[in-house]
Amino acid sequence: MQNNIYVDLHVLQTVPPSNINRDDTGSPKTARYGGVTRARVSSQSWKKAMREYFKEHEDKENLGIRTKKIVHSLAKAIIEKEPSMDESSALKLAEEIFNKAKISTKDQEAKALFFLGGKQRQMLASYGVEHLGDLQAKEIKSILNANQSIDVALFGRMVADAPELNVDASSQVAHAISTHEIAAEFDFFTAVDDLTPDDQAGAGMLGTVEYNSSTLYRYANVAVHELRVQLGDDKDAVIEALKLFVKSFVQSLPSGKINTFANQTLPDALIVSIRSDRPVNLVNAFENPVKSQGGYVTGSISRLKTEFEKIDRFAEESIATFTVGDIEGLGEGKKNLNELLEKVGETIDRLL
Repeated sequence: MQNNIYVDLHVLQTVPPSNINRDDTGSPKTARYGGVTRARVSSQSWKKAMREYFKEHEDKENLGIRTKKIVHSLAKAIIEKEPSMDESSALKLAEEIFNKAKISTKDQEAKALFFLGGKQRQMLASYGVEHLGDLQAKEIKSILNANQSIDVALFGRMVADAPELNVDASSQVAHAISTHEIAAEFDFFTAVDDLTPDDQAGAGMLGTVEYNSSTLYRYANVAVHELRVQLGDDKDAVIEALKLFVKSFVQSLPSGKINTFANQTLPDALIVSIRSDRPVNLVNAFENPVKSQGGYVTGSISRLKTEFEKIDRFAEESIATFTVGDIEGLGEGKKNLNELLEKVGETIDRLL
C-alpha cells in the first residue's frame, strides 16, 4: 500500500457574462494576482455547489447536515426510533445528548453550525433511546468521532467548544481565478408593468447588475490516505467518495444569478494527477495574465500544460495522469469523464 496518495484536479472553465459569486455589495468577487484584477469564485461557494451535487447523486444516509438545528434534527430521529415519545421529551433528550458531548446549545439550537453525519444521527438516536437516563459522554463522542459521512470526511468539521470532535478535511479547494485580466461591466435593465396603459410611458422597475466573463483556473485536491482513515479503512467507500468528489467538482456550478445569465457551462479541460509526495497547485501558470488571441482557452491550456511539465524540477514524478479535453501529449487522454473516473478508480484501487 502506498503511504501517501494525493489526487490533484486542474480544471479550465470558461464562464460567459455572469455573477455566480457576489460580495457584500452585489459585485462579482475579484482578486489581484500578477498585478491585475481577476474574476474570483470563492472555495466556499464552489464547495456549497458540490454539496448540493452530492445531495442529488448520493444516498442521504451517507451525507451530513450542517446546521444549528441539530437538536430538532436528532429529536425527529429519536421519535422515529421511539414513536411513543412525545416531541418535548425527544427535544430534551436530544439536547442532553449534545450537551454531554460539550456541544453548547441555547433555546434548543447549537451556538454554531455543526456538521452531523447521517449515520451518526441515527446512531445517536438509537443510543439515546437505549440509554435514557444513563447517557455517557465518552460513548457519545465515540459515535461522533466514527461513522463519518462522505462530506464531513472530505470537507472537515470544526467544533470550538469540543476540539476533540474536530475532523480534519481530507480535501482542499482553491478559490477559482481567471487566467487573464477582467473588467467589470454593468447591465442596465428595465421591467415593464404588464397592466400599464399603452398611452403611459415608463418602466415598472429599473436597475443595474454587475457582471464579468472569464476563463477560470480551478484547482482541488484529495489526500486519499486521510480520506481512508476518515471512512474507517473502507476501501470501496474511499474509491466511490473520490469519484463523487471528482464528478461533483467537474459538473457543479455555483448558482448565483443563474436565472439572470443562464451561464451553464462545463469545463474546457480537465487534468487529474495522482501523486505520492505532495499536492501541487498550477496557478503559477497564470501569474503572467494570458492575453486574448482569439479567446483565452487555447492560450490557457498551453500555459497549464507547460506548468505541469515544470513540476518535476521540484517534485517527484506523478504516479499517473489522466486528461479530458484538448490537452495533447500529457498523461493518458480519455474520451470522457466516465472513462477518466474508471481509470482513476482502478489506479487508486491498486495503490490502496
